[in-house]
Amino acid sequence: MELFILIVVLVILAETTILTVRKYKPNLNSRRKIYVDTSALIDGRILNITRSGFMDGDFIILKSVLRELQLLADGKDAEKRSRARAGLEAASELERVIDINVEIVDDGDGHKKVDEELLKYAKETKGAILTLDYNLIKVAEAEKIKTLNVNDLALAVRMEFLPGEKATVLITEKGSGRGQGVGHLANGMMVVVDNAANKVGKEVNVEFIKFHETSAGRMIFAKITKGSK
Repeated sequence: MELFILIVVLVILAETTILTVRKYKPNLNSRRKIYVDTSALIDGRILNITRSGFMDGDFIILKSVLRELQLLADGKDAEKRSRARAGLEAASELERVIDINVEIVDDGDGHKKVDEELLKYAKETKGAILTLDYNLIKVAEAEKIKTLNVNDLALAVRMEFLPGEKATVLITEKGSGRGQGVGHLANGMMVVVDNAANKVGKEVNVEFIKFHETSAGRMIFAKITKGSK
Protein backbone atom coordinates (compact mmCIF):
# COMPACT_ATOMS: atom_id res chain seq x y z
CA MET A 1 0.00 0.00 0.00
CA GLU A 2 2.82 2.37 0.93
CA LEU A 3 4.57 1.56 -2.36
CA PHE A 4 1.36 2.41 -4.28
CA ILE A 5 1.05 5.77 -2.48
CA LEU A 6 4.70 6.52 -3.21
CA ILE A 7 4.21 5.80 -6.93
CA VAL A 8 1.12 8.05 -7.05
CA VAL A 9 3.02 10.90 -5.38
CA LEU A 10 5.92 10.55 -7.84
CA VAL A 11 3.50 10.61 -10.81
CA ILE A 12 1.82 13.76 -9.46
CA LEU A 13 5.20 15.45 -8.97
CA ALA A 14 6.26 14.47 -12.51
CA GLU A 15 3.05 15.92 -14.00
CA THR A 16 3.45 19.11 -11.97
CA THR A 17 7.03 19.52 -13.24
CA ILE A 18 5.90 19.08 -16.85
CA LEU A 19 3.13 21.64 -16.39
CA THR A 20 5.58 24.09 -14.83
CA VAL A 21 8.00 23.72 -17.74
CA ARG A 22 5.18 24.22 -20.23
CA LYS A 23 3.93 27.25 -18.36
CA TYR A 24 7.27 29.06 -18.60
CA LYS A 25 8.17 27.98 -22.11
CA PRO A 26 8.64 31.16 -24.19
CA ASN A 27 6.19 31.73 -26.99
CA LEU A 28 8.36 32.51 -29.99
CA ASN A 29 5.31 33.39 -32.08
CA SER A 30 4.61 36.38 -29.81
CA ARG A 31 7.51 38.36 -31.30
CA ARG A 32 6.47 41.54 -33.05
CA LYS A 33 6.38 41.43 -36.85
CA ILE A 34 8.17 44.35 -38.49
CA TYR A 35 7.35 44.83 -42.18
CA VAL A 36 10.17 46.58 -44.03
CA ASP A 37 9.12 48.81 -46.90
CA THR A 38 11.06 50.00 -49.95
CA SER A 39 12.05 53.38 -48.52
CA ALA A 40 13.57 51.84 -45.38
CA LEU A 41 15.75 49.48 -47.45
CA ILE A 42 16.88 52.27 -49.79
CA ASP A 43 17.74 54.48 -46.80
CA GLY A 44 20.11 51.79 -45.51
CA ARG A 45 20.34 52.89 -41.87
CA ILE A 46 18.26 49.86 -40.89
CA LEU A 47 21.46 47.79 -41.09
CA ASN A 48 23.31 49.78 -38.44
CA ILE A 49 20.23 49.86 -36.21
CA THR A 50 19.66 46.10 -36.35
CA ARG A 51 23.35 45.35 -35.87
CA SER A 52 23.33 47.46 -32.71
CA GLY A 53 20.59 45.25 -31.26
CA PHE A 54 18.18 48.10 -30.51
CA MET A 55 15.38 46.82 -32.74
CA ASP A 56 13.76 43.55 -31.71
CA GLY A 57 11.26 41.43 -33.62
CA ASP A 58 10.84 39.35 -36.76
CA PHE A 59 11.67 41.35 -39.88
CA ILE A 60 9.38 40.59 -42.80
CA ILE A 61 10.23 41.60 -46.36
CA LEU A 62 7.38 41.11 -48.81
CA LYS A 63 8.28 39.92 -52.30
CA SER A 64 6.31 42.85 -53.69
CA VAL A 65 8.83 45.16 -51.98
CA LEU A 66 11.72 43.33 -53.65
CA ARG A 67 9.90 43.44 -57.00
CA GLU A 68 9.45 47.19 -56.65
CA LEU A 69 13.17 47.60 -55.96
CA GLN A 70 14.03 45.40 -58.92
CA LEU A 71 11.84 47.47 -61.25
CA LEU A 72 13.59 50.65 -60.08
CA ALA A 73 17.00 48.99 -60.41
CA ASP A 74 16.20 48.10 -64.03
CA GLY A 75 14.77 51.53 -64.86
CA LYS A 76 16.23 54.36 -66.94
CA ASP A 77 16.66 56.87 -64.11
CA ALA A 78 20.32 56.58 -63.03
CA GLU A 79 19.76 57.95 -59.52
CA LYS A 80 16.79 55.66 -58.85
CA ARG A 81 18.75 52.70 -60.25
CA SER A 82 21.61 53.35 -57.85
CA ARG A 83 19.35 53.77 -54.82
CA ALA A 84 17.28 50.68 -55.69
CA ARG A 85 20.41 48.55 -56.04
CA ALA A 86 21.54 49.80 -52.64
CA GLY A 87 18.13 48.77 -51.28
CA LEU A 88 18.46 45.26 -52.72
CA GLU A 89 21.93 45.00 -51.21
CA ALA A 90 20.55 46.15 -47.84
CA ALA A 91 17.87 43.43 -48.00
CA SER A 92 20.58 40.85 -48.65
CA GLU A 93 22.78 42.17 -45.83
CA LEU A 94 19.82 42.23 -43.44
CA GLU A 95 19.49 38.46 -43.78
CA ARG A 96 23.10 38.13 -42.60
CA VAL A 97 22.56 40.01 -39.32
CA ILE A 98 22.98 37.26 -36.73
CA ASP A 99 20.78 38.57 -33.92
CA ILE A 100 17.57 39.06 -35.91
CA ASN A 101 15.20 36.83 -37.84
CA VAL A 102 14.42 37.87 -41.43
CA GLU A 103 11.72 36.24 -43.52
CA ILE A 104 10.86 36.80 -47.18
CA VAL A 105 7.10 36.43 -47.65
CA ASP A 106 5.41 35.72 -50.97
CA ASP A 107 2.43 38.09 -50.98
CA GLY A 108 1.02 37.17 -54.37
CA ASP A 109 1.49 37.98 -58.03
CA GLY A 110 2.05 41.72 -57.63
CA HIS A 111 -1.35 42.97 -58.79
CA LYS A 112 -1.90 44.90 -55.56
CA LYS A 113 0.07 48.00 -54.63
CA VAL A 114 3.00 47.47 -52.27
CA ASP A 115 1.62 49.88 -49.65
CA GLU A 116 -1.72 48.05 -49.62
CA GLU A 117 0.04 44.75 -49.00
CA LEU A 118 2.14 46.18 -46.18
CA LEU A 119 -0.93 47.66 -44.50
CA LYS A 120 -2.89 44.43 -44.86
CA TYR A 121 -0.21 42.18 -43.39
CA ALA A 122 0.67 44.58 -40.56
CA LYS A 123 -2.98 44.90 -39.59
CA GLU A 124 -3.65 41.17 -39.69
CA THR A 125 -0.65 40.33 -37.48
CA LYS A 126 -0.77 43.47 -35.31
CA GLY A 127 2.72 44.23 -36.54
CA ALA A 128 4.54 47.44 -37.43
CA ILE A 129 5.74 48.96 -40.69
CA LEU A 130 9.31 50.21 -40.90
CA THR A 131 9.18 53.10 -43.37
CA LEU A 132 10.24 56.64 -44.20
CA ASP A 133 7.27 57.19 -46.53
CA TYR A 134 5.25 60.12 -45.14
CA ASN A 135 2.03 59.21 -46.96
CA LEU A 136 2.24 55.56 -45.89
CA ILE A 137 2.78 56.66 -42.28
CA LYS A 138 -0.33 58.85 -42.37
CA VAL A 139 -2.48 56.06 -43.84
CA ALA A 140 -1.14 53.61 -41.25
CA GLU A 141 -1.95 56.05 -38.44
CA ALA A 142 -5.53 56.31 -39.73
CA GLU A 143 -5.73 52.51 -39.73
CA LYS A 144 -4.22 52.42 -36.20
CA ILE A 145 -1.18 50.51 -37.47
CA LYS A 146 2.15 51.07 -35.73
CA THR A 147 4.93 52.61 -37.83
CA LEU A 148 8.67 52.86 -37.18
CA ASN A 149 10.38 55.83 -38.82
CA VAL A 150 14.19 55.91 -38.86
CA ASN A 151 14.07 59.70 -39.15
CA ASP A 152 12.14 59.90 -35.86
CA LEU A 153 14.80 57.74 -34.22
CA ALA A 154 17.57 59.98 -35.55
CA LEU A 155 15.82 63.05 -34.15
CA ALA A 156 15.35 61.38 -30.77
CA VAL A 157 19.07 60.67 -30.35
CA ARG A 158 20.50 63.77 -32.02
CA MET A 159 22.81 66.09 -30.13
CA GLU A 160 21.08 68.74 -28.04
CA PHE A 161 24.03 71.08 -28.52
CA LEU A 162 26.19 71.98 -31.51
CA PRO A 163 29.81 73.12 -31.79
CA GLY A 164 30.01 76.88 -31.25
CA GLU A 165 27.11 76.99 -28.79
CA LYS A 166 27.76 78.24 -25.26
CA ALA A 167 26.69 77.16 -21.78
CA THR A 168 27.59 77.42 -18.10
CA VAL A 169 29.17 74.32 -16.56
CA LEU A 170 30.11 73.49 -12.96
CA ILE A 171 33.61 71.98 -12.91
CA THR A 172 33.49 69.06 -10.49
CA GLU A 173 36.91 67.46 -10.92
CA LYS A 174 40.19 67.52 -12.78
CA GLY A 175 40.34 65.78 -16.13
CA SER A 176 42.81 63.12 -17.28
CA GLY A 177 44.46 65.50 -19.75
CA ARG A 178 46.85 68.23 -18.73
CA GLY A 179 44.99 71.31 -17.47
CA GLN A 180 41.56 69.84 -18.15
CA GLY A 181 38.54 70.16 -15.89
CA VAL A 182 35.43 68.01 -16.04
CA GLY A 183 31.78 68.91 -15.54
CA HIS A 184 28.37 67.63 -16.66
CA LEU A 185 25.34 69.07 -18.39
CA ALA A 186 21.82 68.71 -16.98
CA ASN A 187 21.25 65.64 -19.17
CA GLY A 188 24.32 63.94 -17.67
CA MET A 189 26.62 64.41 -20.65
CA MET A 190 30.28 64.87 -19.69
CA VAL A 191 31.99 68.13 -20.63
CA VAL A 192 35.81 68.23 -20.77
CA VAL A 193 37.00 71.84 -20.50
CA ASP A 194 40.49 73.00 -21.46
CA ASN A 195 42.45 75.04 -18.88
CA ALA A 196 39.84 74.39 -16.18
CA ALA A 197 41.79 72.16 -13.80
CA ASN A 198 42.06 75.07 -11.36
CA LYS A 199 38.30 75.79 -11.56
CA VAL A 200 37.06 72.79 -9.57
CA GLY A 201 33.98 73.78 -7.59
CA LYS A 202 33.34 76.82 -9.78
CA GLU A 203 30.95 77.53 -12.63
CA VAL A 204 32.55 78.59 -15.91
CA ASN A 205 31.18 79.85 -19.20
CA VAL A 206 32.25 77.55 -21.99
CA GLU A 207 31.98 77.20 -25.75
CA PHE A 208 31.56 73.74 -27.20
CA ILE A 209 34.35 72.75 -29.58
CA LYS A 210 33.65 69.17 -30.63
CA PHE A 211 31.73 66.05 -29.67
CA HIS A 212 33.03 62.55 -29.15
CA GLU A 213 30.82 59.45 -29.23
CA THR A 214 31.70 55.94 -28.07
CA SER A 215 29.72 52.87 -27.05
CA ALA A 216 30.23 54.06 -23.45
CA GLY A 217 28.46 57.35 -24.11
CA ARG A 218 28.95 60.89 -25.42
CA MET A 219 31.20 63.68 -24.23
CA ILE A 220 31.80 67.27 -25.26
CA PHE A 221 35.10 69.10 -25.44
CA ALA A 222 34.90 72.81 -24.64
CA LYS A 223 36.96 75.91 -23.90
CA ILE A 224 36.46 78.65 -21.36
CA THR A 225 35.00 81.88 -22.73
CA LYS A 226 35.23 85.44 -21.45
CA GLY A 227 33.20 86.26 -18.38
CA SER A 228 34.22 83.22 -16.35
CA LYS A 229 35.65 83.85 -12.91
